[in-house]
Amino acid sequence: MLAAERHHKILEALKERGSLRTKDVASDLDVTDETIRKDFELLEHQGLLVRSHGGAIPSKRIIRELSLTERQLINREAKSAIAKAAAQRIQPGETIFIDASSTALTITQYLPSFHHTVITNAHDVVGALADVENIDLICTGGLLERRSRSMIGLVAERTLHRYNIHRMFFSGSGLDLDRGVSESNSRQAAFKEHVIAAAEDVCLLADESKIGARSAFFFAQCAQLTTLVTTKKADPSILESLKNIGVEIIKA
Repeated sequence: MLAAERHHKILEALKERGSLRTKDVASDLDVTDETIRKDFELLEHQGLLVRSHGGAIPSKRIIRELSLTERQLINREAKSAIAKAAAQRIQPGETIFIDASSTALTITQYLPSFHHTVITNAHDVVGALADVENIDLICTGGLLERRSRSMIGLVAERTLHRYNIHRMFFSGSGLDLDRGVSESNSRQAAFKEHVIAAAEDVCLLADESKIGARSAFFFAQCAQLTTLVTTKKADPSILESLKNIGVEIIKA
């Protein structure tokens, strides 16, 4: 089989299945794993796919930045299930951080009734919790970034380091096993690095569409994660690899 024909078959299979594993493609095309890895590398260079741990995903999964309103319309049922499962981890008296992601914002609907403290840089989180009496609500302040409706910059970063954050709930545009968690906005990525440094429990909220995906700016290694709350359809091989480095996996 010529390389061009093999590449065509790879791209057709990727379109049909949504993701590919190197070993499966090698078996299907009766070539070595190394041949398929080289094919993936060439096709990635051409912008036709993105290599992931043990396989490949469509290039369209390199996520562009969406507004908060756009993000709230995507995978709403999955985000609700993830948020509900994540909120059950909160203990009385804890101080938690909720970022400006649409999944984290959904947590505000499921917060426990006992007293705890919420720190956030998200305008919409402040609005959602402003009238909840059992919550001590702290806003980081900072420069308002209107597209994400969040506050960033030096003021927001300095606020973080005044508190002991027991749990951080956040999301990103993608989680790649080799490169870590990524974000499409460099300033958001930089801010989240500061939150991770201040948090005891680092809890990533990501549905199956983000597992194996990459965006423009990486801000957290997989080993920095304490917990991943995801959906049952998430790539099992990636989840198993994360478990092997000590990340707790919760499937909502």
